[in-house]
Formats: sequence, structure tokens, C-alpha cells
Amino acid sequence: MPGIASAATAVLIGYVAGGTTTIRVGAGGIMLPNHSPLVIAEQFGTLESLYPGRIDLGLGRAPGSDAATARALRRNPQADADEFPQDVQELADYLSAAPRHAVRAIPGTGLKVPLWILGSSLFGAQLAAYLGLPFAFASHFAPAHLMQAIGLYRSEFRPSAQLVRPYVMLGVQVVAADSPAEARRLATSTQQAFVNLRSGRPSTLPPPLEGYFEQLGPAERALLDQILACSAIGSPGEVRAALQAFIQRTLADELMIASQIFDHAARLHSYEIAATVMSER
Repeated sequence: MPGIASAATAVLIGYVAGGTTTIRVGAGGIMLPNHSPLVIAEQFGTLESLYPGRIDLGLGRAPGSDAATARALRRNPQADADEFPQDVQELADYLSAAPRHAVRAIPGTGLKVPLWILGSSLFGAQLAAYLGLPFAFASHFAPAHLMQAIGLYRSEFRPSAQLVRPYVMLGVQVVAADSPAEARRLATSTQQAFVNLRSGRPSTLPPPLEGYFEQLGPAERALLDQILACSAIGSPGEVRAALQAFIQRTLADELMIASQIFDHAARLHSYEIAATVMSER
């Protein structure tokens, strides 16, 4: 998909982990219907062997692209999506200390790479609860079922060897700048990208466009209001207030902050502001 560095997730994770020393690096995520569980177990077993204790494996059910791409991957998107729960359990078995399968993931067996279930609907919440895995919800671009999904996950959670109590990570769009006007200008890149994607014209992230939101019609404005409902856009004070309110409303254990900002320096500054305001909580 244009604008998203997702085609070779394990390769990218290795590059990021190799350029850092302490942060955890995870897949957000591997769309398991596109892959063999054994291959993913060996890829992430290799990463865990190279960077012990720093690798997380997020797993999603969506095909992640269109039917033509699925065919190019030699996959059957509907059938493979239906087998997602079994594939997750097969992958977990390959990474366990005593796999039931005759085939072994090498490296992988016994490394216990932490698994996450990713979702934007109730299905992922139910599966994460059933398997006793941490749950990450894509509220940064699909917030419609957020509260229902995390409520279902918490109420139906069953403890597992990996996790004894529910653990929720939520995505949040953050565009922070020194002034509200500058943050809103920077946010037009995200707005354009979503409008383009939902209009069937996926693109790389466009540069900011002054007055973009004001030029849109009612349908496009309503679309952005829905997609970006879980966002914090503005000055440091505005971002602090928005994130605090979001955490209070959802009781999130962890946030995954996405800052789709065209200029790299401005993006880094946005993350710095977000880190500062979060540390002041």
C-alpha cells in the first residue's frame, strides 16, 4: 500500500532494532492470513535471537490489501481469514518450549516472543480475550467500535501463560506543534491521505495544504470526523488535555501514538511534545 512501509515487516523491524539499544520494536502488525505461521515463527524467532527481550509480534486478521495482491501472495483471503484463530494458535505453538508439531521453528522454539492480537472490530477483541493475549485496537483510524471492543475484551478475558489480566493498547493520532495553527496545518497531510484512501486513490503522505479541511464538502468532513475521532491535534497543552481525557475514558494501559506528519523534523518534534506531556501525567 503506498505510503506505508509494510511490505517486509520483519526486515524493517530488524533495521530499527539494529539502530537502537533499549526500545522494544514490534509488528503492528503481521496480517497472518498472508503468511505461513511457521515462516513468521522463524522470522520473529530470528529477530528475538538477535535482539533478546525487545521484540513483540502483533497479529492481524485483515488481508491488508486487495484481492489481486492476495493472489500474488498465493493466498485465499476469505479462507485464510477464517482460519486466523487456528493460525494464531499454531504460531504460538511453534514459539513455545514444547511444540506439539513435528516441525520445529529454528530459531523460534522456546523463545516465547510476546504475541498481541490487533483489531478494529469485535472479532479481535473476542479472540484476544479467549486466548488470554494483550489486545491492541486501531482507534487511530477505525474508532467506531472502540468502547464496545475493549469492554468485551475485558469482560471475557481468560488468563493465560502469557498474561494474567487484560492489557489494552490503543492507537491515537497525535499532531503536536508549538502553536495550534501549526498543528492544524500539519494535520492536513493525514486528512488528505485518508480522503484519498477512502476515495480509491491511495497515495504517499502528501505535504500539508493550507485551508484543506475548510475546502472539503460535508461528506468528506464527516468522514474525517469519524476516522480521526481519537486524535490529539494542537499545542502541547491541547494535546495533554486530549490524551488525558482519552485515557480517562478508555482506561488504556498503553498508547500507540501515530504522527503522520510530512516534514520529518516536525514529526520528531510532535513525538517529543507527546513524550513530554505524557511524562507529566
